[in-house]
Amino acid sequence: MNPTTLQLPYRTEKPRETGCTMVIDGGTPTALFGDLVSSAAEYIDFVKFGWGTALVTSGLRTKIEILLANNVGFYFGGTLFEKYILQGRFDDFRQLCLEYSCRHVEVSNGTIPLSNTEKASYIHKLAGDFTVISEVGFKDASRSEQLPPSSWISYIQEDLAAGASMVTLEARESGRSGICRPDGALRFGLIEDVLTSGIDQDQLLFEAPSTALQAYFVTRLGPDVNLGNVPAQGVIGLETLRLGLRADTLATFE
Repeated sequence: MNPTTLQLPYRTEKPRETGCTMVIDGGTPTALFGDLVSSAAEYIDFVKFGWGTALVTSGLRTKIEILLANNVGFYFGGTLFEKYILQGRFDDFRQLCLEYSCRHVEVSNGTIPLSNTEKASYIHKLAGDFTVISEVGFKDASRSEQLPPSSWISYIQEDLAAGASMVTLEARESGRSGICRPDGALRFGLIEDVLTSGIDQDQLLFEAPSTALQAYFVTRLGPDVNLGNVPAQGVIGLETLRLGLRADTLATFE
C-alpha cells in the first residue's frame, strides 16, 4: 500500500491463510494478464483458470510463469476435473496437474452426476500430492436452489474431513447460481445457516464476482473473508472494499 495517515482495518499479508482473493481467468490475453497480475500481485492469492480454459490457452505456461514470479498460486477449474472424471481419466487429470507443477487442485461436482461422497473420495486421493480446494453447489441454478442448507453444510463438512483445505461456495462467474438465486440475489438464509453451523469461516471461500456480493461479505464477515471468482480488473476495487475505502463499506470501517 501507499503511505497514509488513515486508520484502516488490519489486513493479513501474503502468504495468507485468511482474507484470500481468488481471481478467475476466462481467457485474458497473455500480455494483459501479465499487466493485471503484476499490478495487483500483493492482493491476489490464487488465479483459477476457469472451467476448461487451461486446455485451450496457448500461453498457459507463460501465464503460470507470470504467477510464479509474482508469488501467486493457481489451479485449474473444477469443470476440467469433472470432464476427466466423466471420461474415466482421473489418473490423467492427476498427471496433467503434475506436469504443470500445480500445488493446488479444485475438485467439484457442479455439473456431472457425481455424489458428494464420491467427490470426497477424489479429494482424499489428491490430498497427499496437492492442496485441495473443493467446491459445493451446482452450476444449474434450479438444482442449487433445491439443495437445502442442511445438505450444503453436510457436503462442506464431508469435503473438509476428506482433506480439503478450503471449500468454495458456488456462485459461478455470473453470480446467478449456487449461493445466489437466478436473479442474482444472495441466498441470505443459506449463508447464515452455514455460518452458524460451526464450520470455520476461514475454511470457506465465497464466490463473489460482483461488487454487491463482495461488499456484503466484507461487511458481514470482515476484511479478511475469503472471496473468489473476482475479475482481474476488480482486484484493486475489492481491496478498497476490504479497507473501507469505497462507498459500500466506508462507514463499516471508520
